[in-house]
Amino acid sequence: MSTTTLERPAAAAYESRFERVRQYIRTHLDDRLDLNTLAEVAHLSAHHWHRVYHAVHGETVADTVKRLRLHRAAGDLAQGTMPVADVARRSGYPNVQSFTRIFKAVYGLPPARYREEGAHAPLPDATGPDRLKPRAASWDVDVQDRPARALVTVDHTGSYMDIGHAFERLYGGLAASGLMRPGLRSFGIYLDDPTAKDEVLLRSKAAVLLDVTQALPAPLGRHVLPAGRCAVLRYRGPYASMRAAYDWLFGEWLPASGLEPADAPVVEEYLNNPRDTAPADLLTDIELPLAW
Repeated sequence: MSTTTLERPAAAAYESRFERVRQYIRTHLDDRLDLNTLAEVAHLSAHHWHRVYHAVHGETVADTVKRLRLHRAAGDLAQGTMPVADVARRSGYPNVQSFTRIFKAVYGLPPARYREEGAHAPLPDATGPDRLKPRAASWDVDVQDRPARALVTVDHTGSYMDIGHAFERLYGGLAASGLMRPGLRSFGIYLDDPTAKDEVLLRSKAAVLLDVTQALPAPLGRHVLPAGRCAVLRYRGPYASMRAAYDWLFGEWLPASGLEPADAPVVEEYLNNPRDTAPADLLTDIELPLAW
Protein backbone atom coordinates (compact mmCIF):
# COMPACT_ATOMS: atom_id res chain seq x y z
CA MET A 1 0.00 0.00 0.00
CA SER A 2 1.42 3.39 -0.94
CA THR A 3 2.29 6.16 1.52
CA THR A 4 -0.24 8.42 -0.20
CA THR A 5 -3.02 5.95 0.61
CA LEU A 6 -2.09 6.13 4.27
CA GLU A 7 -1.72 9.90 4.56
CA ARG A 8 -5.35 11.00 4.40
CA PRO A 9 -6.83 8.48 6.87
CA ALA A 10 -4.03 9.33 9.29
CA ALA A 11 -4.63 13.06 8.83
CA ALA A 12 -8.37 12.56 9.33
CA ALA A 13 -7.72 10.65 12.56
CA TYR A 14 -5.54 13.43 13.90
CA GLU A 15 -8.03 16.08 12.82
CA SER A 16 -10.83 14.38 14.79
CA ARG A 17 -8.59 14.54 17.86
CA PHE A 18 -7.76 18.21 17.31
CA GLU A 19 -11.45 18.99 16.83
CA ARG A 20 -12.20 17.46 20.23
CA VAL A 21 -9.49 19.60 21.77
CA ARG A 22 -10.66 22.82 20.06
CA GLN A 23 -14.22 22.17 21.20
CA TYR A 24 -13.04 21.44 24.74
CA ILE A 25 -11.01 24.68 24.89
CA ARG A 26 -13.91 26.79 23.63
CA THR A 27 -16.40 25.28 26.09
CA HIS A 28 -13.98 25.46 29.04
CA LEU A 29 -12.49 28.94 28.59
CA ASP A 30 -13.53 29.74 32.16
CA ASP A 31 -11.61 26.75 33.55
CA ARG A 32 -7.96 26.07 34.22
CA LEU A 33 -6.67 24.33 31.10
CA ASP A 34 -3.50 22.29 31.43
CA LEU A 35 -1.58 20.22 28.90
CA ASN A 36 -2.24 16.89 30.60
CA THR A 37 -6.01 17.39 30.48
CA LEU A 38 -5.91 18.36 26.81
CA ALA A 39 -3.65 15.41 26.03
CA GLU A 40 -6.32 13.14 27.53
CA VAL A 41 -9.01 14.83 25.42
CA ALA A 42 -6.89 14.29 22.30
CA HIS A 43 -5.89 10.74 23.28
CA LEU A 44 -2.29 11.67 22.60
CA SER A 45 0.85 11.20 24.62
CA ALA A 46 1.17 13.93 27.24
CA HIS A 47 4.90 13.96 26.54
CA HIS A 48 4.45 14.84 22.84
CA TRP A 49 1.03 16.52 22.87
CA HIS A 50 2.20 20.11 23.02
CA ARG A 51 4.76 19.67 20.24
CA VAL A 52 2.11 18.16 17.94
CA TYR A 53 -0.38 20.95 18.69
CA HIS A 54 2.19 23.70 18.15
CA ALA A 55 3.40 22.17 14.87
CA VAL A 56 -0.14 21.87 13.48
CA HIS A 57 -1.63 25.15 14.72
CA GLY A 58 1.39 27.46 14.65
CA GLU A 59 0.78 28.60 18.23
CA THR A 60 1.05 27.10 21.69
CA VAL A 61 -2.00 25.98 23.66
CA ALA A 62 -1.40 28.89 26.05
CA ASP A 63 -1.39 31.30 23.10
CA THR A 64 -4.67 29.83 21.82
CA VAL A 65 -6.37 30.15 25.20
CA LYS A 66 -5.09 33.72 25.68
CA ARG A 67 -6.19 34.75 22.17
CA LEU A 68 -9.69 33.26 22.55
CA ARG A 69 -10.20 34.73 26.02
CA LEU A 70 -9.14 38.20 24.88
CA HIS A 71 -11.33 37.92 21.76
CA ARG A 72 -14.29 37.10 24.01
CA ALA A 73 -13.34 39.90 26.40
CA ALA A 74 -13.25 42.43 23.54
CA GLY A 75 -16.75 41.33 22.57
CA ASP A 76 -17.96 41.63 26.17
CA LEU A 77 -16.56 45.15 26.38
CA ALA A 78 -17.76 46.31 22.96
CA GLN A 79 -21.23 44.80 23.05
CA GLY A 80 -22.19 44.48 26.71
CA THR A 81 -22.22 46.18 30.10
CA MET A 82 -20.33 43.61 32.19
CA PRO A 83 -18.01 45.43 34.63
CA VAL A 84 -14.34 45.35 33.67
CA ALA A 85 -13.50 43.47 36.88
CA ASP A 86 -15.95 40.71 35.91
CA VAL A 87 -14.57 40.58 32.36
CA ALA A 88 -11.07 40.24 33.81
CA ARG A 89 -12.14 37.45 36.15
CA ARG A 90 -14.00 35.64 33.37
CA SER A 91 -10.87 35.87 31.22
CA GLY A 92 -8.77 34.10 33.83
CA TYR A 93 -6.82 37.05 35.23
CA PRO A 94 -6.34 37.37 39.00
CA ASN A 95 -6.92 41.12 39.04
CA VAL A 96 -7.93 44.07 36.86
CA GLN A 97 -4.34 45.36 36.72
CA SER A 98 -2.90 42.26 35.04
CA PHE A 99 -5.88 42.02 32.68
CA THR A 100 -5.53 45.70 31.76
CA ARG A 101 -1.82 45.31 31.01
CA ILE A 102 -2.34 42.30 28.71
CA PHE A 103 -5.46 43.69 27.02
CA LYS A 104 -3.79 47.03 26.28
CA ALA A 105 -0.73 45.28 24.85
CA VAL A 106 -2.94 43.37 22.39
CA TYR A 107 -5.77 45.85 21.63
CA GLY A 108 -3.91 49.15 22.03
CA LEU A 109 -6.24 50.57 24.71
CA PRO A 110 -6.94 49.60 28.32
CA PRO A 111 -10.32 47.82 28.72
CA ALA A 112 -12.32 50.76 30.07
CA ARG A 113 -11.09 53.09 27.32
CA TYR A 114 -11.64 50.42 24.69
CA ARG A 115 -15.28 50.20 25.78
CA GLU A 116 -15.73 53.98 25.69
CA GLU A 117 -13.47 54.98 22.79
CA GLY A 118 -13.20 51.99 20.45
CA ALA A 119 -14.56 52.23 16.92
CA HIS A 120 -17.76 50.53 18.12
CA ALA A 121 -18.54 53.32 20.62
CA PRO A 122 -20.69 56.39 19.88
CA LEU A 123 -19.46 59.90 20.62
CA PRO A 124 -21.27 62.41 22.83
CA ASP A 125 -23.28 64.85 20.72
CA ALA A 126 -22.31 68.47 21.15
CA THR A 127 -25.97 69.52 21.18
CA GLY A 128 -26.76 67.78 24.46
CA PRO A 129 -25.00 65.78 27.20
CA ASP A 130 -27.46 62.89 27.00
CA ARG A 131 -27.46 62.53 23.22
CA LEU A 132 -25.19 60.37 21.15
CA LYS A 133 -24.03 60.57 17.56
CA PRO A 134 -22.21 57.96 15.48
CA ARG A 135 -18.44 58.00 15.66
CA ALA A 136 -17.03 59.88 12.67
CA ALA A 137 -16.57 57.45 9.80
CA SER A 138 -13.27 57.17 7.98
CA TRP A 139 -14.04 54.31 5.63
CA ASP A 140 -13.78 54.22 1.88
CA VAL A 141 -16.32 52.26 -0.14
CA ASP A 142 -15.50 50.96 -3.60
CA VAL A 143 -18.27 49.66 -5.88
CA GLN A 144 -16.92 46.63 -7.74
CA ASP A 145 -18.13 43.90 -10.06
CA ARG A 146 -17.22 40.54 -8.56
CA PRO A 147 -17.03 37.26 -10.50
CA ALA A 148 -18.77 34.10 -9.35
CA ARG A 149 -16.71 32.38 -6.67
CA ALA A 150 -16.76 28.70 -5.69
CA LEU A 151 -16.20 28.09 -1.99
CA VAL A 152 -15.71 25.19 0.39
CA THR A 153 -17.61 25.88 3.60
CA VAL A 154 -18.49 24.79 7.11
CA ASP A 155 -21.83 25.91 8.58
CA HIS A 156 -22.06 27.78 11.88
CA THR A 157 -25.08 28.58 14.04
CA GLY A 158 -24.85 31.05 16.91
CA SER A 159 -23.02 34.27 17.68
CA TYR A 160 -21.09 35.65 14.72
CA MET A 161 -18.25 36.34 17.17
CA ASP A 162 -17.82 32.56 17.49
CA ILE A 163 -17.42 31.77 13.79
CA GLY A 164 -13.73 31.11 14.47
CA HIS A 165 -14.71 27.63 15.63
CA ALA A 166 -16.21 26.90 12.22
CA PHE A 167 -13.00 28.12 10.57
CA GLU A 168 -10.95 25.71 12.68
CA ARG A 169 -13.21 22.84 11.62
CA LEU A 170 -12.94 24.03 8.00
CA TYR A 171 -9.15 24.14 7.98
CA GLY A 172 -8.95 20.82 9.77
CA GLY A 173 -11.32 19.21 7.30
CA LEU A 174 -9.35 20.59 4.36
CA ALA A 175 -6.10 19.24 5.79
CA ALA A 176 -7.62 15.82 6.42
CA SER A 177 -8.93 15.74 2.82
CA GLY A 178 -5.61 16.75 1.28
CA LEU A 179 -7.04 20.10 0.15
CA MET A 180 -5.13 22.49 2.40
CA ARG A 181 -2.69 24.72 0.56
CA PRO A 182 -0.90 28.02 1.20
CA GLY A 183 -2.62 31.29 0.36
CA LEU A 184 -6.26 30.18 0.53
CA ARG A 185 -8.56 33.21 0.72
CA SER A 186 -10.92 33.11 3.72
CA PHE A 187 -14.51 34.38 3.79
CA GLY A 188 -17.41 34.61 6.21
CA ILE A 189 -20.96 34.51 4.80
CA TYR A 190 -23.56 35.99 7.17
CA LEU A 191 -27.06 34.83 6.33
CA ASP A 192 -29.10 36.67 8.98
CA ASP A 193 -29.50 40.21 10.29
CA PRO A 194 -28.04 40.15 13.84
CA THR A 195 -30.34 43.01 14.87
CA ALA A 196 -33.47 41.09 13.88
CA LYS A 197 -32.80 37.54 15.08
CA ASP A 198 -31.86 35.89 18.35
CA GLU A 199 -28.09 35.42 18.56
CA VAL A 200 -28.30 31.66 19.13
CA LEU A 201 -30.21 31.28 15.82
CA LEU A 202 -27.86 33.30 13.60
CA ARG A 203 -26.63 31.33 10.57
CA SER A 204 -23.28 31.82 8.88
CA LYS A 205 -20.66 29.95 6.88
CA ALA A 206 -16.89 29.85 7.25
CA ALA A 207 -15.43 29.52 3.76
CA VAL A 208 -12.33 29.42 1.60
CA LEU A 209 -12.06 30.13 -2.10
CA LEU A 210 -11.60 26.67 -3.58
CA ASP A 211 -13.20 25.00 -6.58
CA VAL A 212 -13.10 21.23 -6.16
CA THR A 213 -14.91 18.36 -7.87
CA GLN A 214 -14.12 15.56 -5.41
CA ALA A 215 -16.61 14.39 -2.81
CA LEU A 216 -16.28 16.32 0.44
CA PRO A 217 -16.61 14.66 3.84
CA ALA A 218 -18.75 16.25 6.55
CA PRO A 219 -18.68 18.92 7.82
CA LEU A 220 -17.31 20.37 4.55
CA GLY A 221 -19.80 21.69 2.03
CA ARG A 222 -19.97 23.80 -1.13
CA HIS A 223 -21.34 27.26 -1.78
CA VAL A 224 -21.17 29.56 -4.80
CA LEU A 225 -21.18 33.33 -4.47
CA PRO A 226 -22.91 34.55 -7.63
CA ALA A 227 -21.35 37.18 -9.85
CA GLY A 228 -22.59 40.66 -9.13
CA ARG A 229 -21.94 44.21 -8.05
CA CYS A 230 -20.84 44.85 -4.47
CA ALA A 231 -20.07 47.81 -2.27
CA VAL A 232 -16.77 46.93 -0.62
CA LEU A 233 -15.75 48.62 2.63
CA ARG A 234 -12.24 47.87 3.88
CA TYR A 235 -12.25 47.74 7.68
CA ARG A 236 -9.08 47.84 9.77
CA GLY A 237 -9.29 46.85 13.42
CA PRO A 238 -10.64 44.27 15.88
CA TYR A 239 -13.51 42.08 14.79
CA ALA A 240 -15.36 43.02 18.00
CA SER A 241 -15.56 46.67 16.86
CA MET A 242 -16.72 46.02 13.30
CA ARG A 243 -20.34 46.84 14.11
CA ALA A 244 -19.61 50.56 13.74
CA ALA A 245 -18.53 50.03 10.13
CA TYR A 246 -21.74 48.10 9.41
CA ASP A 247 -23.88 50.80 11.00
CA TRP A 248 -22.17 53.47 8.90
CA LEU A 249 -22.36 51.42 5.69
CA PHE A 250 -26.09 50.72 6.05
CA GLY A 251 -27.10 53.92 7.85
CA GLU A 252 -25.11 56.58 6.02
CA TRP A 253 -23.32 55.38 2.91
CA LEU A 254 -26.13 53.27 1.41
CA PRO A 255 -28.93 55.89 1.68
CA ALA A 256 -26.63 58.59 0.28
CA SER A 257 -25.37 56.40 -2.57
CA GLY A 258 -28.70 56.10 -4.36
CA LEU A 259 -28.04 52.36 -4.78
CA GLU A 260 -30.21 49.44 -3.68
CA PRO A 261 -29.01 46.40 -1.75
CA ALA A 262 -29.51 43.01 -3.40
CA ASP A 263 -31.46 40.23 -1.68
CA ALA A 264 -28.24 38.42 -0.76
CA PRO A 265 -26.16 38.02 2.40
CA VAL A 266 -23.24 40.19 3.41
CA VAL A 267 -19.82 38.61 2.89
CA GLU A 268 -16.58 39.33 4.72
CA GLU A 269 -13.15 38.50 3.34
CA TYR A 270 -10.37 38.24 5.92
CA LEU A 271 -7.16 39.59 4.45
CA ASN A 272 -4.81 38.56 7.25
CA ASN A 273 -4.66 36.02 10.07
CA PRO A 274 -5.68 36.78 13.69
CA ARG A 275 -3.15 34.24 14.91
CA ASP A 276 -0.20 36.35 13.82
CA THR A 277 -1.74 39.83 13.40
CA ALA A 278 -2.46 42.35 16.16
CA PRO A 279 -6.21 43.06 16.44
CA ALA A 280 -5.67 46.72 15.49
CA ASP A 281 -4.05 45.59 12.21
CA LEU A 282 -6.65 43.05 11.10
CA LEU A 283 -8.00 43.84 7.63
CA THR A 284 -11.50 42.82 6.51
CA ASP A 285 -13.33 43.59 3.28
CA ILE A 286 -17.07 43.88 3.96
CA GLU A 287 -19.00 43.12 0.76
CA LEU A 288 -22.58 44.41 0.50
CA PRO A 289 -24.25 42.93 -2.64
CA LEU A 290 -26.05 45.54 -4.73
CA ALA A 291 -29.04 45.28 -7.03
CA TRP A 292 -28.32 45.98 -10.69
